[in-house]
Amino acid sequence: MDYEQNVQDELMAWKMKMRRRTGIINKISKKTQTKINSFIPEKVHQVVTEGIKGMVKATLTGSNLTTNKKRDEELSLYERDELVRQKLSSYRKSAVIEGAGTGAGGFLLGLADFPLLLSLKMKFLFEAAVIYGYDTNQYEERLFILHIFQLAFSSDDKRKDVFEIIEHWKEYKQQVVDMDWREFQQEYRDYIDLVKMFQLIPGFGAIVGAFANYNLLDQLGETAMNVYRMRFLEDGTEGREL
Repeated sequence: MDYEQNVQDELMAWKMKMRRRTGIINKISKKTQTKINSFIPEKVHQVVTEGIKGMVKATLTGSNLTTNKKRDEELSLYERDELVRQKLSSYRKSAVIEGAGTGAGGFLLGLADFPLLLSLKMKFLFEAAVIYGYDTNQYEERLFILHIFQLAFSSDDKRKDVFEIIEHWKEYKQQVVDMDWREFQQEYRDYIDLVKMFQLIPGFGAIVGAFANYNLLDQLGETAMNVYRMRFLEDGTEGREL
């Protein structure tokens, strides 16, 4: 109970962080990215959106098939948190190796980093979902995973909207039938564009790739843990036996 109380305190601070006002630098950055996106032809947006949609759906399917679905309802929140931390450490190491390897190869290998890193992120989210007791065979749980991903890698303004959906998932899941894939890909791309651009520089890209991937997995890990902690404490055991 002491541990759960500490988690509740941490969640309170995290929720405030999710709802905080957008800083001036982030506002300027987002406006710049929006302006750049407005110059891109609509046809290009459509092609990129469909490409990302196909890539993410394929990754979701692959991650679901390769994830061990065995759930232990007897584990405490502390034990689940520790298991997720172990998983995160493992995936973070893989992301660092992958980022350094593709970054060292320059432009062509740098491009390969996008689907590889995406796969690692999604696989980690599936593992986390199962550890906290949720059934990823269900469509709504895979949709929930996509919202966690979007919460981790979105602008401040969009983050508030996504957090509202996640915080009230029981109500929203009846209304949300699919992702807004164009918004999904633009938010993710805008979030990681700058750092990934430096990763394409031969030699220097290895350092950037390793550092960037470490931090991106860290960001995803913090977001996923807090989302599932929040849901775990609210649902109780009965709510997780889907």
